[in-house]
Amino acid sequence: MYTHEYQKRVRYGETDQMGYLYYGRYADLYEIGRVEMLRSLGITYREMEEVEKIMLPVAALEMRFVRPAKYDEMLTIRTTLRQMPEKDITFHVEILNENKKLVNGGTVRLVFVDMTTNKTIPAPEFLTRRLAEYF
Repeated sequence: MYTHEYQKRVRYGETDQMGYLYYGRYADLYEIGRVEMLRSLGITYREMEEVEKIMLPVAALEMRFVRPAKYDEMLTIRTTLRQMPEKDITFHVEILNENKKLVNGGTVRLVFVDMTTNKTIPAPEFLTRRLAEYF
């Protein structure tokens, strides 16, 4: 299992009329979590697309809203891989407020697509090699 945490402050422009983080912005936080998790492993989306010719489209997204995140609050995005990726990769996400209370939780599943053939492929070796020590 591999877990990564990243912090992000709720900006004014991300809130609704009530001063809460707008519900549509949570998918952005999930993306930040997974991008920064991969970066912590030495992998960037740019490298995957430009060098490896692999893209990761979202196949499924599930989330539940527990309590609101508020303007100017520092959130912790906790992203966890619970199993080694094979034909797809599932990120488990928890968004925590400054008091370490759960704000939002869910999963996002992505598939690996070869950009040349536009077909799904198994998890690439450069990714599984970097994750091997955690599983």
